[in-house]
Amino acid sequence: MDPVLARKMWRTLEPYHGFIYFSPLATEAYAALGVTGRAGYFASRAAAMGPVPAEVVIATFYNFHPAIVRAAIPAAWDRAAPAALVEARLQAVDATLRDALGDAIGSDEMQAAATTARRAAEACTPEGRPLFAAHAALPWADEPHLVLWQAVTQLREFRGDGHIAALVLEGLDGCEALVTHGADAESPVGLGILQDTRAWPDDEWDAARARLRERGWLDADDALTAEGEEARTRIEDRTDQLAMAPWIALGEDEADRLRATVRPWSRALARGI
Repeated sequence: MDPVLARKMWRTLEPYHGFIYFSPLATEAYAALGVTGRAGYFASRAAAMGPVPAEVVIATFYNFHPAIVRAAIPAAWDRAAPAALVEARLQAVDATLRDALGDAIGSDEMQAAATTARRAAEACTPEGRPLFAAHAALPWADEPHLVLWQAVTQLREFRGDGHIAALVLEGLDGCEALVTHGADAESPVGLGILQDTRAWPDDEWDAARARLRERGWLDADDALTAEGEEARTRIEDRTDQLAMAPWIALGEDEADRLRATVRPWSRALARGI
């Protein structure tokens, strides 16, 4: 089975998870617990791991400046218990999906997709996958649209944990990983946006660029060199390989059916948030 299937599955399924980071309902739910601003993102995504220190979030989220994480964690746990944040997040998921998908929530297609995605997620193993393991340990919801969201969440964190392993193997720190990502000609996000959203100050960002130029991965115009492009390809290919377990378990035909079923919902969510 071609590992590129893992990338195709991620691209289609990701919006069914990722909308939660842009939903006003989620922001309101966290604020009601006293967790506001960027702290809502860090705390809600990390909450499945329990009241972990900032260093664990820095390690597992990887590419955010440590200072912005420490500004949110562990103070968020003083305002809201992790379990409360997990529940608030799921309630925001429920409300947002009902608004965006309407009657599809109760459809046979949703039930089938939830069952298939859960099987895929349950084929993943926790070794070396801390964020996946934390989310996989949460109880499953009762309703199919929430089961599907939980399964897609587990699958994306499983892939993300593997991606971090690939970055570590290449000797890239979090800032360097962002620079190489933004320097990729096919990247949908520019270097400036990546720097701003991950809160890297100019001096540290410039130092990362200098290190990558010294390695021969980046040219004077902040574009990837041939060696840098080879490295990015190697990282992405290894990420795909490490993310194949759930799709091998399903088989290519069933994985393709899941992707086709979820695609219109992902598109609706991407348009609506």
